[in-house]
This record gives sequence, C-alpha cells and structure tokens, in this order.
Amino acid sequence: MKRRRFFKVSGVAGGGLVLGIGCMQCAEPEVRRKVLEMPETWHEINSYLKIGNNGVVTIYSPNPEIGQNVKTSMPMIVAEELDVDWENVLVEQAGLNTEWFSRQVAGGSQSIRKEWLSLREGGAKARQMLINAAAQQWNIDASSCSTDNGYVIGPDGQKLGYGELADAAAALEIPESVELKSNDSFTKIGKSHQNVDGLKIATGKPLFGIDTQREGMVYASVLRPPAFGKSLESYDDKRAREVNGVIDIIKFGNKIAVIAQSNWQAMKAKKLLEAKWSSLSLESTADHDQILTKLLDESTNESFRKDGDVNQAFADADEVVSRVYESPFLPHNCLEPMNFYASVTDEKVELHGPIQTPAWCRSRVSKILDRPEEEIEVTMTRMGGGFGRRLYGDFSDEAAEISSLAKRPIQLLFTREDDMTAGTYRPAIKYKIEASIKDGSITGYRLSEASINSNMYGLIPNFFPAGAIPNLEVRGHKYDSNITTGAWRAPYTNFLAYAEQSFFDELADQLSKDPVDLRMELYEAAIPVAEEDDNIEYEPKRMQGVLQLAVEKSGYGNKPSNVHQGVSVYYSHNTHVAEIADVVVENGTPRVVKVTCAVDCGILVNPIAAKNQVEGGIIDGIGHAMYGELSFDNGKPSADNFNRYRLIRNMEAPEIDVHFVDSKVDPTGLGEPSLPPAGGAVANALYRATGKRIYKQPFVKELEVLG
Repeated sequence: MKRRRFFKVSGVAGGGLVLGIGCMQCAEPEVRRKVLEMPETWHEINSYLKIGNNGVVTIYSPNPEIGQNVKTSMPMIVAEELDVDWENVLVEQAGLNTEWFSRQVAGGSQSIRKEWLSLREGGAKARQMLINAAAQQWNIDASSCSTDNGYVIGPDGQKLGYGELADAAAALEIPESVELKSNDSFTKIGKSHQNVDGLKIATGKPLFGIDTQREGMVYASVLRPPAFGKSLESYDDKRAREVNGVIDIIKFGNKIAVIAQSNWQAMKAKKLLEAKWSSLSLESTADHDQILTKLLDESTNESFRKDGDVNQAFADADEVVSRVYESPFLPHNCLEPMNFYASVTDEKVELHGPIQTPAWCRSRVSKILDRPEEEIEVTMTRMGGGFGRRLYGDFSDEAAEISSLAKRPIQLLFTREDDMTAGTYRPAIKYKIEASIKDGSITGYRLSEASINSNMYGLIPNFFPAGAIPNLEVRGHKYDSNITTGAWRAPYTNFLAYAEQSFFDELADQLSKDPVDLRMELYEAAIPVAEEDDNIEYEPKRMQGVLQLAVEKSGYGNKPSNVHQGVSVYYSHNTHVAEIADVVVENGTPRVVKVTCAVDCGILVNPIAAKNQVEGGIIDGIGHAMYGELSFDNGKPSADNFNRYRLIRNMEAPEIDVHFVDSKVDPTGLGEPSLPPAGGAVANALYRATGKRIYKQPFVKELEVLG
C-alpha cells in the first residue's frame, strides 16, 4: 500500500480499529493473559521472586531486554522450577544488582546460556522453602511433600497455596542445594508463551527509554563534531539562547549540550549554535581501502592459530586458490535512537534507560563524576534494538555528565542524525583466504584479516575449518583509526561467515564436488581432531546434523530449474546453524524467495520466541549483506538518515522455514547465530543464479559492477 493511500484508509477507519484487532484479539485463547488481582502484601523469597498473599508471583528478569525475549524466557525458567501457574506470574525488570545477579549483560547471545542453572536454582530453592514452610505447619517431614502448580501437597492430600505459605517461607533460610527437575518433566520450558510486554508494546504503553518521564526533568540535545577527527575550537550560542524554552547551554569536553524544557526546543536551539572546528586527522574510505589492501600483503607475527606447515603445503600444492573479501562500515540503526535519563544530586546518582551493560555503565559514570559506585543506581528500560550499539554507553556517560553540570534531572535524546553520525560502527574489514589443493584434497588453509581498529572483531581461530584441514594458519593485521568501531550484531562472524562459506563453495567447484558433500567430508575429518583438541569450539557432529536437517527440509537438489540454491553452515555464540537460500531471477533481477534454516541451540525455552529470533537474524543478515554500506569522506559518514542509507524492505524479506534440532543439552545462544550464515547462503545462491562470484558487500552494488 502506498503511504498516501495508507493514511487515507487509516484516517477513515480510525486508530481504534487498528488497536481493536491488535495482538490480544488475534491471539489464540490459550496464550491470552488474564488480568491478575493484586495482592495486599508481598513477601520476598529470594533475589528472583516475591509472592503475594493471594498466590500471585512476581518474577524478576535480571538481564537487559533488547528484543531477544529474555524478559519472558528467563522468568519462564524460574517459574518452571518454582512449579507455579504461568497465568499467576507477573514479570518485572530488575535493576542493576551485582550482589544478587552474576551477569546482567545483553551481549554475545549469552543471557540464557550463562544464567540457565542460576535461574533454575532460584526457582527450585524458592519451591523448597515453600515446601519446608508447609511441612513445619503440618509437622511432617518435608520430603513427603510435593508441589503442583502453585500448591504444596501433603502426603494425605492436604494442600496449601503458595500465597498462604509465602510469609512463613520468606522467614526461612535459603537452602544451599536443591534437586532440579529432569528435562522430561518440564511443563513450561519448551512451550510457547507470548511476550510478557506484547500488549503494552502494541498499545503504546511506556516501556522504552525514550518514553521516560520524571518530575522536574528537562531535555538535552548535544552538538557533536561534524566529522571524526575534528575538535571544537570555539562557539557562539547567542541565537540558540533566544529560543523559547532554552534553559542553559553547556560545553563539556568536545561537545555542546543544549538544555531546554522540551526536546523540540533543545533540537531547534542546537541547530542555531555556531561552532568552529579544527581538523586533526580526517580519514576517507578510499584511504582505508588502500591501507587494508597493503596490510593484507604484509607478514605478521600475530598468528592466532597455527597447525602444521601452511607454507610447505602451499609449496607442494597442485594449485593454490586465493580470494579477497571486502566489507564496509555499518551503523547499528536501532529503531529507538540512543537516549538516557540521569539525575545527579549530592546524595545519589540515578541512571535510567536502555543499556546493554549496566554494571559497566555504573563503573564509567563513577569515574567521570568521581563518585563511589554505591551512590549510583542503574535501572533498565526495554530497548528498541541494541545489536551491540548499547554496549558502550557513551550516551549514558553524556547524560550523567550533563546532569551533573546542569544540576538538573535530564533526558538526553539523540536524533536519527546524531545516531548515525556519532555511532560505534562495525569496522571495515578485508579478508584474504588461501587454500592449497593436492591430489583432489584441501591440504592447507590460511585466513588473513586486515581490519579497522581491531582484528579480533573478525577472527575466530578455533572455529571451522580448524581441525578439518591439517595445515592451517589464522592471522590478523589492524589499522588504528579515530572512527569509533565496536561490536555489531554477531561480532567477529557477521562478515567472516559470508567470506569463508563463499570460499568453500568455490573450492567445491574447483574440486568438482557438491557444496554439501565437501562440507560433510570436512566435518567428518574434524571429528577425531575436535575430540582431542579442547581449543576447537565447534562440534563437527552437530554441524553435520544441522546441515543434514537443512538439506532434508529445503528439498536441496530437487528444486525446479529456475530455483537456485546456496548453502551456508556456521557456528557462533555456541550454536550451530545451517541455511539454504533459494534465489530466482525475475525480469533479469535475482530475488531471495526462501531460506530454510536448521538450528541446534540445545533445549528450546520458548519456541515461538526462538523462531522469531532466528527469522529476525536471517532478515537482518540478508538485508545488510545485500544493501548495507556506510563510507567516510574526510571523517564524515556518507549517510545521516534513512533517506541515504539502504535497508531491506518488507517486500524483499523472503519466506523463512525454521527447524530446530531436538536436543537435551543446555541452551546456547540464539539472538545472533542465524545472522552470520545468511550472507553466505545468499551469495552462493546468487552465484548459481547469475554465474557471478561476489567478493564485496553490499551484494547489489557488486552485482551492478559485475554487470
């Protein structure tokens, strides 16, 4: 539907109609949440939960929620071991508490994996305390009691609700050890539960940092350098101060903050600031391209893995295949721009907003303000996307410093232009991959990386093909830039997976082998090595498993002649993923029409959320591989809003068919692992469709160059 037509239709229909057929109306009856009656009193049982006198249970979700659904899945794990009716559970976002919780971080797809046992033990210990309280009341042995969906059951069938026992249970000591449920007895884990914030999100309730409203709060908008490598020399704020609502204008560091009664007033005044900037070192993408190319050809002693003798393997080879792969900078482009609330007083520092690393945030602010961490309180909001951008917290640092200088509670808001031009970007990287072939086998492999700022953002030395090829070397070079770079969704692997998986497809052609067969052979060769080498992180048998499942579900090799398929298999964030992309050519233009994905992530906590994570990762991976590109000219980004930055459109998103390996092992990561294989699967399918190998991202631009 065209934009103008949409507004006409929605204007006639009325906004209420949209909400009237919203998520709760469309939900199946079994996933609708009832409205709970609030208890008169609450009783804290342990760090994970409190129980009301009427049996309602509040479970705290300790980790930041960036859309990966941990605010639902983590409480589900607690509720499983607590043995409480999920319909009687409320969920609250916990604030930062390093004494109660061990890892309050949203990063690396590790929230569920790292806290799996702690969450289960939290629920199980609370359950045991309730049993002990009931046993004391009945004057019987606790071992003779059981629980059932919010009740403690005695040996003679007598029962007491959790609400009746909560007061007594809260007074008991927390047991040191408890027996956890067997996987076969799970009643909540493995069943789909809708997002606990779903209705609030659909109806626009305040959940996100950008929604923050506090008494006495004012707004801050910051003028930052117009390019990386520029420094503030002087400024004139006379015109800006004349804007109605402006309270103050403050210089801090290399930036200028405008404080106003409203965000719009602050933004308007910021545009009227007249600043002079000095130029230090201004970098351009053309410079980076030359620097990285030169680095790739230089020798280095910084090898991250060496197996056998690669140089000898290359010298003895019948053929050496060498390819270079290139990726651009990428912004994060979270739907919700960066923002943060800070209130700095003599008594305490209150920080509130969307942050992936609250403990690190507190530590940095402690140093900036020279205040002890005990005086700093950090609470977290739901985030409109993170993808690694909200790991770093430059925005929370700014908010705290501005509040301290202004002596007011402030809400700092980035515009979209601020967000894209003052980012922490995925670094531009080049890979050179070389392989030796002798007597029809791959005998040597060398991966060399040249990266802006950090070579460890791209090199994973103990991933595939480590163990599969006898002579192997992984090495890296870096160029230190003043352009800020950092983790971007599936760091290290988001581009490397495409490069390696494209390269192995090309090797399969060189060896006249099917791409699936070559991978299966290499995984088979790696099995005995992986069993002996503790450094190899992936599991070859699980790689074989996901590839076989993807082949079966995708109809690989049995598609009509106009459907071209590409294979990609990758391990990242402790999860094994295989993807097969289907590409067709319509009116001379290739189009990705379907992706079949097989995932081995251990036990599924919440299947519907897991499926959503996989689908989102695939679309994100395809979109950025196909279209994403950010360049720099004299330190200035090429795009400052979406009118100049290409994202995947709704109509370009393919059908996605997701299949999970049935597993009994503990859960692994899921927010990121489906993204890395997507680029490789699409690139390999595009080759089958067009006959053109792609060595640069974005793909659409490279296809135009190739003609």
